[in-house]
Amino acid sequence: MAQFRVSDMTCSGCVKAITGAVQDLDAAATVDANLETKHVVIASSVPAAALAEAMRDAGFTVELT
Repeated sequence: MAQFRVSDMTCSGCVKAITGAVQDLDAAATVDANLETKHVVIASSVPAAALAEAMRDAGFTVELT
């Protein structure tokens, strides 16, 4: 499980984009995003660095927590 802070995640569209970017890498990944705290928790077999890169490539500012 990997935890991230995505400071520019502001709406459900952002959550959908982040989920899509992650699931492009791992279709079985589960993504739990909290818009209030701007935290994303991902359960995946893909390394955290690759998940972060996918979210950055989708246009988000990502910090591993």
